[in-house]
Amino acid sequence: MLAVLDCPTGLAGNMLLAALFDLGVPASVIDEPMAALGLAGRYRLELEQRRSSGLRGLHLQVHGLETEPPHRHWQELQQLLLQAPLAEPLRQRVLAVFALLAEAEAAVHGIAAERVHFHEVGAIDALVDVVGVCAALLHLGVDSLICTPPPAGHGQVLTAHGPLPLPAPAVLEIARRHAIPLAASEGFPPAELTTPTGLALAAGWASRFGVAPALLPRQVGVGLGSRSLDRPNLLRLVLGESLDQAPSADLNGPALQTGPALQTSPTLQTVVVQQAQIDDASPEDLAFLADQLRQAGALDVFSQAITMKKGRLGQLLSVVATPDQLPVLRQVWWRHSSSLGLREQQQQRWVLQRRHQQCATPLGPVRIKWALQPDGQWRSKIEHDDLAALASRHGLALAQVRALIDDLMPPDDDHDQP
Repeated sequence: MLAVLDCPTGLAGNMLLAALFDLGVPASVIDEPMAALGLAGRYRLELEQRRSSGLRGLHLQVHGLETEPPHRHWQELQQLLLQAPLAEPLRQRVLAVFALLAEAEAAVHGIAAERVHFHEVGAIDALVDVVGVCAALLHLGVDSLICTPPPAGHGQVLTAHGPLPLPAPAVLEIARRHAIPLAASEGFPPAELTTPTGLALAAGWASRFGVAPALLPRQVGVGLGSRSLDRPNLLRLVLGESLDQAPSADLNGPALQTGPALQTSPTLQTVVVQQAQIDDASPEDLAFLADQLRQAGALDVFSQAITMKKGRLGQLLSVVATPDQLPVLRQVWWRHSSSLGLREQQQQRWVLQRRHQQCATPLGPVRIKWALQPDGQWRSKIEHDDLAALASRHGLALAQVRALIDDLMPPDDDHDQP
């Protein structure tokens, strides 16, 4: 599922969580992982319909119920997240977002990340925002998010360290580290428009920041801010399908026509290759590590047999990932591998334009991957998992199922004008 986060008046964690509630996410999706962290009963969510300059939306206020809120260090919070019985994809997402926050706060205060206090990373409201947003996005099946550049604000904000200039130092640090563009704050009254928690959530989830692509909208959630502005103070979370990957039920090829809007030439992408040499893990442990890396969003995971020092046999485990996936993937390496180090190297790769379909066949639905070649012709491949599932369901040989479905599809040469 593609999500587009449009934040014309800024970005805060509670606004984003309100938009997710507006999309129909039940409160239990947030309350259950918070209870797993031992934080049930320590907060209250006040959610209400409001209007901002005539436009409706949901407003969320998180009330902390702790009489003496603890100031945990980031190291303590990290251990809490690692030990809690959370689903692994949620754990990794939450760890990555808090790591972004802690590293930014540590840089602006000139201390080690482990020493960052909980109130700098965020109190109970930040925990609700981060855990809630990550849990809700996973609940909705969001696997790709694009965020418009948010305005950060100007003036001053009162903090535990006294008045600080805006944009907030941690906001600038997150934007600097992750090359996030910030929209102009000209025309806005002096105020904090984007919070560190809000920007860390966007940085942890967004594949890029910029103008939204052509898409087919399916749902829109609106989260409202608390401040009154001379315009609607809101953000919108749009769920939909990219027109480059809109599904078709036709076996004859992608539903969209090639033309000036669709580039037939391969595109150049920047990726990062992570590698570690491992000689003290069982094959089962390596297989589990590779599976966890794939679940965390790696583009590819593969291993090679190598001979290490003193003639020891080992495995070189390699991961190909996009730069935005690195914080999550690093957490998987540290949690599930025996390696004491991890190499990273930025590389570039050429990729063909791709589309996916789910198509009906007499045996059942199958997914088909299409690639657009530079000569304008389409090349197709049926997902092997779907073939295997149909073979098992109908008691047929894999080759029989493949042959039957292949017979229903015209040759790839017929797809130069889909």
